[in-house]
Amino acid sequence: MATILHVDDEPAVGLMLEDTLERAGHTPVGARSVPEALQVLERGGVDLIISDYRMPGISGLEFIQMLAREGYDIPLIMLTGFASIEHAVASIKAGAIDYITKPVRPQQLELAVDQALEYVRLRRENESLRKEVMQFRNERQIIGDSAIVRRILQTVAMAAPTRATVLLQGESGTGKELFARAIHDQSDRRDKPFIKLNCAALPEGLVESALFGHEKGAFTGAIKRVEGAFERANRGTLLLDEISEMRLDLQAKLLRVLQEQEFERVGGTSSIKVDVRIVATTNRDLAAEADRGTFRQDLYYRLSTIPILIPPLRDRPEDIPVLALRFAMRTAAEIGKKIEGLTPDALESLQHYPWPGNIRELQHVIERAVILTPDAMIQPHCLEGTRFGLAHSLGAPSIRPRSVSGSSGGGSTVGRVAVGVGVGSAGANGGAINLNSLNVADAERVLIQHALTAADNNRTKAADLLGISVRTLRNKLNGPGRESETDDE
Repeated sequence: MATILHVDDEPAVGLMLEDTLERAGHTPVGARSVPEALQVLERGGVDLIISDYRMPGISGLEFIQMLAREGYDIPLIMLTGFASIEHAVASIKAGAIDYITKPVRPQQLELAVDQALEYVRLRRENESLRKEVMQFRNERQIIGDSAIVRRILQTVAMAAPTRATVLLQGESGTGKELFARAIHDQSDRRDKPFIKLNCAALPEGLVESALFGHEKGAFTGAIKRVEGAFERANRGTLLLDEISEMRLDLQAKLLRVLQEQEFERVGGTSSIKVDVRIVATTNRDLAAEADRGTFRQDLYYRLSTIPILIPPLRDRPEDIPVLALRFAMRTAAEIGKKIEGLTPDALESLQHYPWPGNIRELQHVIERAVILTPDAMIQPHCLEGTRFGLAHSLGAPSIRPRSVSGSSGGGSTVGRVAVGVGVGSAGANGGAINLNSLNVADAERVLIQHALTAADNNRTKAADLLGISVRTLRNKLNGPGRESETDDE
């Protein structure tokens, strides 16, 4: 079962140890002194050491110290005499896993060996689990060295140790949950639960129960008491994903919980105290939603103690190569395929695409390319067959900020904004369009017209370029009160 080195200068003790260990199914290896034991250890393969405390020359206690200096991470059981309990205590303090008093009884030896080997097994299992956890955390690592990502990570590092509520806003697919995880992992709650609740994915009638839990018999089908997200996240972090989808009446209850850190289960009467840190995400402009009355202003102010805007991928093109390589290597490892990277042409193509689906779209494009490519290097043609490939075949726009000019004073007023839209083929105004204001409606009209031009007025292809449905594009073109037109095929 295990290879066990026993070190004792008394031949009779050595024979007894060897016989007992063999009968227990182990492989014993004997040594009469510490130098002889070190020679055995150099050959490797030893799982456990049993050493006498008193030996001529080098004692067992000195042996433990030598093992630590030489880097041997092998558990040791110390043998000590009846009158030398102080030696046993000294041995445990020095690093011995256990001690056995002489004369050694076979049953006592077998029990000590079994316990020591179980300790070894559990320690190795724990190390393996720790490596898996670290690998999992590395998979959750935020990739990017752009200035905007560095600024966000600095904000995350400052916010994480506090209890402040954080509001993460950004388009779908930008990695908001990843940043929420980073906040949790860098806080003192990292070893406590991280509970995620998607407010948009739950049926409307179950959101309250999902948040606060319910008592048995609270409603039809409530056959037992169930803890909600707040209870499960106690002393940890609760991520409220897509918070803008929550009903107004539940927003009022959520506000009370955030302020008082207590709530009642659905159908319950007693208050439950919790200690929960809230991180919320949304792909909408929550301030505008609050102004329109579709989201409670008081809850918005409570959630946005620390607001963080996650940028779309098109605003951080310098991060695309490292993200693409990370996705390629991970997918290749999962399917057992050798991929060395992406060609410069492929990377350039990726950087000149606006990525309406953001990082999630990039990940899917790279996964498909890794699966289908016959080469070790991903070529540009391997990226075709997706919305990305279709966009490039039609000369899709690549959107990049050119300049931002505003007030030079101490305020934060944003002035004129010019956005350059480069195209794959020559077009009007030398292949570029300038957007001279922050008016979303104006920018939308310009981009729709540009997409129609790139798609030769084919609405289906233009909608695909814009990342919207044909029906949405048709409604935007027709406007309210006008008849729908037939889609171009």
